[in-house]
Amino acid sequence: MKLRLLFALFSAFYGFSTQASEVMVAVAANFTAPMQKIAQAFEQDTGHKAVLSFGSTGHFYAQIKNGAPYQLLMAADDETPAQLEKEGRGVVGSRFTYATGKLVLWSKQVGAVDSKGEVLRQGKFQQLAVANPKLAPYGAAAFEVMAQLGVLQDLRPKLVQGESIAQTYQFIASENAQLGFVALAQIMVDGKITQGSAWLVPAHLHAPLQQDALLLVPGRDKPAAVALMAYLKGDRAKTIIRSFGYTL
Repeated sequence: MKLRLLFALFSAFYGFSTQASEVMVAVAANFTAPMQKIAQAFEQDTGHKAVLSFGSTGHFYAQIKNGAPYQLLMAADDETPAQLEKEGRGVVGSRFTYATGKLVLWSKQVGAVDSKGEVLRQGKFQQLAVANPKLAPYGAAAFEVMAQLGVLQDLRPKLVQGESIAQTYQFIASENAQLGFVALAQIMVDGKITQGSAWLVPAHLHAPLQQDALLLVPGRDKPAAVALMAYLKGDRAKTIIRSFGYTL
């Protein structure tokens, strides 16, 4: 009896659950790398396992409305979680901002993108990759930037759209597109941009990329889902998030 009591106290103190479970998480594609690290740390620290699905926020919204069994949404914006909460598909009061993203214009080629983004005005490239603005908030931000710079109409014939920011990244990484707009986190390794050339887009050129998490109704009574929501607010998760260039 004493051993069981000691184990229970140990588990409570260190965050481990004697009944570890899984949580189904829908994660915006821009947050793939940091969430993989967070999920690993989460399992180490709590015993719970996060089962991750990555994709565009727009697609996840449609899937959740159609009954997909996700228990937690980590969106690339704040509007989608707010809408789901309003529609009764999220737990009221659970929504919070877990990260604010940064947009970059990136090319795999060294020297192809200058430090001020003037390459967009010069237009000396064949294809520019962007994420679908109807599905991906980072795509919507990219269109805002081009409109603010007054180059959108001239560049439209060169645009190649990805269904998500992950597909957009693949277009550029494979050099099927010479350059394009992606999330800063997608091109960072250990806090540094290690390949190609990039322009960090000034934040005033687009609406803030505020990314919110929402506990969905299927996860309301699930210990792993509730635990992950709390874990995302903790120091270990925040350290990982910052290391990929996000702000909090």
